[in-house]
Amino acid sequence: MSNFKNTNAAKTTVTRNTSELYGKVDGNLFETIVLLNKRANQISREMKEELNQKLEEFGSHSDNLEEVFENREQIEISRHYERLPKPHSIAVQELIDGAIHYRYPEEPAN
Repeated sequence: MSNFKNTNAAKTTVTRNTSELYGKVDGNLFETIVLLNKRANQISREMKEELNQKLEEFGSHSDNLEEVFENREQIEISRHYERLPKPHSIAVQELIDGAIHYRYPEEPAN
């Protein structure tokens, strides 16, 4: 699992030097974008799974649609996740920090 809670990734939009980023991935901007997209998707899934697990602890198993109540703990947990940096910001910071490890698939032998 990713350690997205203790990241120093930007919580707002930051202009980046693209040559610094794609220099970390064999100097190819396209491969850098694909790598960051894949990593951001992984982080997003991890965050969503963890959030859903925490919210399930407070879930009501009632099928009554008229019964609507606000659970303060659920609201606080949701707000906490909303304040975290976005997955793409975390992925960019991981790339800058050298925390993303990638490899190219091996070519099949003919």
